[in-house]
Amino acid sequence: MINWNDVRDLHVTKKLIEILNKWFNVEVIFSDNNHKIRSHHLERDYEFVNYFLNVQMGQKFGTEYLNQDIEKIGEQLNHAKEGLMEYDSFYPHVKGLAAKIVVDGEFLGTVFAYPFIKDSITSEEVQEIISKMIEYGASEKDAKSAVGHLKRMRTTEGDHCREITSLVAEEIATFHEEITKREDRIHELNSELGDKYRYHSMIGKSKKMQQIYHLLEKISSSDASVFVQGENGTGKELVAKAVHYNSTRKDLIFLAVNCSAFNDNLLDSELFGHVKGAFTGAIKDKKGLFEQASGGTLFLDEIGDTSLNMQVKLLRVLQEGTFLPVGATSPRRCDVRIVCATNKNIKEMMLQGEFREDLFYRINVINVLIPPLRDRNDDIPLLIDHFLQKRCAESGLPTKKLSKKCLEKFLDHAWPGNVRELENEIERLVVLAGDDQIINPDLLSQRILSYGENTSFASSKGVNTNSTLKSALEELESIMIREGLKRCNFNKSKLSKELGISRASLIMKVEKYGLDKRKKAANE
Repeated sequence: MINWNDVRDLHVTKKLIEILNKWFNVEVIFSDNNHKIRSHHLERDYEFVNYFLNVQMGQKFGTEYLNQDIEKIGEQLNHAKEGLMEYDSFYPHVKGLAAKIVVDGEFLGTVFAYPFIKDSITSEEVQEIISKMIEYGASEKDAKSAVGHLKRMRTTEGDHCREITSLVAEEIATFHEEITKREDRIHELNSELGDKYRYHSMIGKSKKMQQIYHLLEKISSSDASVFVQGENGTGKELVAKAVHYNSTRKDLIFLAVNCSAFNDNLLDSELFGHVKGAFTGAIKDKKGLFEQASGGTLFLDEIGDTSLNMQVKLLRVLQEGTFLPVGATSPRRCDVRIVCATNKNIKEMMLQGEFREDLFYRINVINVLIPPLRDRNDDIPLLIDHFLQKRCAESGLPTKKLSKKCLEKFLDHAWPGNVRELENEIERLVVLAGDDQIINPDLLSQRILSYGENTSFASSKGVNTNSTLKSALEELESIMIREGLKRCNFNKSKLSKELGISRASLIMKVEKYGLDKRKKAANE
């Protein structure tokens, strides 16, 4: 909405009002889109330019007459095609001009230029105005003086008055547009600054993280289900919390459950609750997480580990908003926003019949794919600084720093455990460093120290660069796969993603280079 205090102080507007006051002896009155007067005319100490309006406002119902005209004319103008109209006021033959303020097709208020009379007015009509004023409480002297001060508007003067009144409305609209653009830009810049390094508890400035931040902002006002995918340790629960705490449900409860931590029967009771006597040990009624989280958000982590039977029950909650506690005979209702997460390939599971398609489409309204840490190296220094500050503050120590060599090792490492692995490594380093301000590479875990050595294939493993290009490439390929198998604990699916090739292609290469025997590969 328009900031009327700023509008009244606007230099151009003040000058135009001054012209209307001096040339045409009219008061310029602003009203908002609800037809409420926003200029100073209702204030007790206001000094009126126009004597007629001064006398009118001194009458018993003078303010009511003015408000009545402004509301009636403002409403008419709002629904009119034209942007300016001349109107008859409460007093016969006393006229005013009204120009509407429109921004982007939206009616935001009205500018009034009031009062004046036409130069063609007759003496009988003048007397009619005086009589009306006396009838409503003005003295004869004040009434005659008030009417005598009214501007008798000639046709050409009326045209100029219309033009300037319209200009006032246009200036207010332009000013409001500029202010709105500026505020939007400030908000955008603040948003960019806020999102540059973090969103809620997530940290990262990489392009992939920026895309996630912007997506989460877009869905902040929605209640749509969100499906978060990513490797272990990437921060899927942080995304779920960001969804909740930036939504309209932020003041209500957020609950999380790891579906893989329970067998089917225990998960049923955990999610939907049970009634007393439903099974051995059920000594009283227990509310499930769906009932506890009603009105808020429920985060179902590792939903890919649920059974098909459990998936049917989850689908019913999402479709109908009802669930049946264990041992209950009548369903209960809940209003819960669902955020799900998994590190599994759900589409592959659907093809194998391990995950229901109908449930997938219910939970996958908004899909958030969190990149592994190895795909966003730019974020590693930010995360290091964050975790160092956090751990040092918790330990009451001055903030430590990694040496340049130590940082290089961090940047070289593939971080199979992602952000969780990095945080644990930082915590370990802070403890081992003691009072030292600089953390050196000798304190690093062996897996991080050896990773750089193992990946320096050509130098450390002595690839024969004097042979043919084909044989050198094959030798390098063999080394990379052998070292990758050891690093990934012989998880071919994981290694194929790291190497950027299909699992089938990797299996063929493993067979080609005779790397299928784990003991042999591990001992080399």
